[in-house]
Amino acid sequence: MPQSQPKNILVNAFDLSDDRAYAAWREQKIANFPKSLSDLMVEIDNPSSLSEIETTAIRRACSRANMAIYTCGSETADKTIVADLGRHFGLHNLDNNLYANDEGISELQVSDESRQFEYIPYSNKAISWHTDGYYNPLDRKINTMVLHCVRPAARGGENALMDHEMLYILMRDENPQYIEALMQPDVMTIPANIENGVEIRPEQTGPVFSTSDPVDGSVSDQAGHLHMRYTARTRSIEWKQDKTTLSAVKMLEALLASDSPAIFRHRLSADQGLICNNILHTRSAFEDEAGSSGRLVYRARFSERIV
Repeated sequence: MPQSQPKNILVNAFDLSDDRAYAAWREQKIANFPKSLSDLMVEIDNPSSLSEIETTAIRRACSRANMAIYTCGSETADKTIVADLGRHFGLHNLDNNLYANDEGISELQVSDESRQFEYIPYSNKAISWHTDGYYNPLDRKINTMVLHCVRPAARGGENALMDHEMLYILMRDENPQYIEALMQPDVMTIPANIENGVEIRPEQTGPVFSTSDPVDGSVSDQAGHLHMRYTARTRSIEWKQDKTTLSAVKMLEALLASDSPAIFRHRLSADQGLICNNILHTRSAFEDEAGSSGRLVYRARFSERIV
């Protein structure tokens, strides 16, 4: 059974000056990491009313790889289920992002609205590697995300998934200076989002890797965990132009393009979902049958994380 990390080790594991804490965390992380995505799949009955056994199984999967794939035993078409599911894990603060409804729930499907269609999640185009909310300010980090499939596409729409902590290990083992570069507070800038001459989101600059620091010296369940903000899109990103940073970005891109055993692939079917601590993920292009209702996925983003 996977074991939880002692809090003092977790808080210091991502401190580049504390190799001992990192080594202890790394050893346990690799020992617990699943060999296949099937080890992270959980059968549940009703996402709005999880049993203690179901909740524990999802927590255990997330403790191993920051993600779980759940399959519902009954049809689930009500968008509120993604918020209901989150509440079982202490997730209450939904991120009200662009095109989400008043409750912060997004309906990801092909849109016929010209401006909305330009945002790739509302099209049938492929989505490259990213973490959600990479354009958010640092005080609005997205720590957890739920994707719930109501209707899959006729063809395509597969996700690639990678635990960002495993990516961190691969990069730190190769060269700790790469991690130091990606933790710079000005390493990655997302340009402002401007529609019809109106700025609807300002430019955002911040690190790729960061942690939730302890408050007043205390160590809470939310403290010390690794957070990642990243997008592989080239039109919406500006990297700091120093040699180490550019080398780190090149390695990051190579790892995501590799056949690493830490990368899982899965196509969500109807009544399946992904709940995760905002891991790296993609979506392949897809096609809907002519005349069909088309692919529909509900998405919820939370400021808290699953611990």
